[in-house]
Amino acid sequence: MSLPTVLTQHIARRPQRIALLQHVAEQGSITRAAKAAGISYKAAWDAIDELNNLASRPLVERSTGGRGGGGARLSEEGERVLRLYQRLQGLQAQILEAAEQTSDLDLLGRLMLRTSARNQLQGEVSGLRREGRHDRVSLALGGGLEIEALITRDSTERLELALGSMVVALLKAGWVQLLGDEEPPEPGSNCLRARIEEVLVDEGGSSEVRLALGNGQTLCAFVEADWLQQRKVGPGSELQVQFHPSFVLLGVPV
Repeated sequence: MSLPTVLTQHIARRPQRIALLQHVAEQGSITRAAKAAGISYKAAWDAIDELNNLASRPLVERSTGGRGGGGARLSEEGERVLRLYQRLQGLQAQILEAAEQTSDLDLLGRLMLRTSARNQLQGEVSGLRREGRHDRVSLALGGGLEIEALITRDSTERLELALGSMVVALLKAGWVQLLGDEEPPEPGSNCLRARIEEVLVDEGGSSEVRLALGNGQTLCAFVEADWLQQRKVGPGSELQVQFHPSFVLLGVPV
């Protein structure tokens, strides 16, 4: 099975995140891998979540109860991606030598932009429906999960979207809303079942929540700590999350 195009491009432009896989393989835990990579625990998990979401299957498998917050190891797919990265490292010097001047590398950097959106989900266009000036795009995320995006018709044409197109759905963490058992989802919103994996509380009393979806992909959301306490939910709790289709931004490989 070949790697998804978006993941292959990610390897090419963000090698430091792929290199984190090597540290996970060597250290056997996210905490120690983060320390070896010289980054924070949170930054390490953000990187791993992004890689897992862009891959067809999770690259890192996590277990609880070990030293340093639990163990972690590469999945079979993760080991394959790591081998690919190691081969790309061997080609990197050749690419740098082939660049005629430094400005060539600067241009390539500008063409491969990063995004501020915390959530990046790979999906396949499974439906396209016209709604006035907008198109409602259905995305199959895998594992039976599906979400919708609402974009302009011009955007559909510019991205050359069609049934079967592979896209990356971008969603800011602030646009993901957690729902308690007594709270029904808003009509027309995307609603997914998720399990809380981790809660990080900042000094201001708000929390960053890492959520696991049923297909192995993850989401990040912000919520007030009081909201979690009142509903007695935390790591291991299952709940629903919602976000409006108009909040879902789409990107395609270039």
